[in-house]
Amino acid sequence: MKILIPVIFACMTALCWGLYGPALQNARSATGEWSPFKPYVFTGVAYLVWAVLGGLLGMYFKNDSYNFSGTHAPSMTWGFLAGSVGAFGALFLTSAMISGGKPLFVMPIVFGGAVTVTAIVSVIQLKQVTTASPLLWVGMLLVFVGVVLVARNTPHGHPPKPAAAANPSQPGQSH
Repeated sequence: MKILIPVIFACMTALCWGLYGPALQNARSATGEWSPFKPYVFTGVAYLVWAVLGGLLGMYFKNDSYNFSGTHAPSMTWGFLAGSVGAFGALFLTSAMISGGKPLFVMPIVFGGAVTVTAIVSVIQLKQVTTASPLLWVGMLLVFVGVVLVARNTPHGHPPKPAAAANPSQPGQSH
């Protein structure tokens, strides 16, 4: 049962982050009326609101202190660093989407890449580059293959129909 709770939270994270790309695409102006970075501002506002409220509530329920100095300073430093890389990730994801990327292509790269980066950082932090299981590297290769398979085989929908040329000889056309 103890392992089930983290798995549920991880699945909820995957659900939320899997919806992030499509939500960003929906936030774009179809007419070009606003910059693609206008929704990014409210992505930041949402991160700020939910992170601060969630953090304060979590601290309250865990009977934590609201002290961020002394021995508690790493929580502030590393928390800010984590938030920064998360925010830059959101900025890069926004940039990928506005430069022609589609969620069905971009999101598998993002999440497959994130898993791989996490594994590489763990290997480096634990100083196990030479002793890591060869299956780790096989797994990373399989992640790459999986990303390609998912991106290539996700339904893309039908291409847009070409605009009908005005042909005065067709019935129903006004002259």
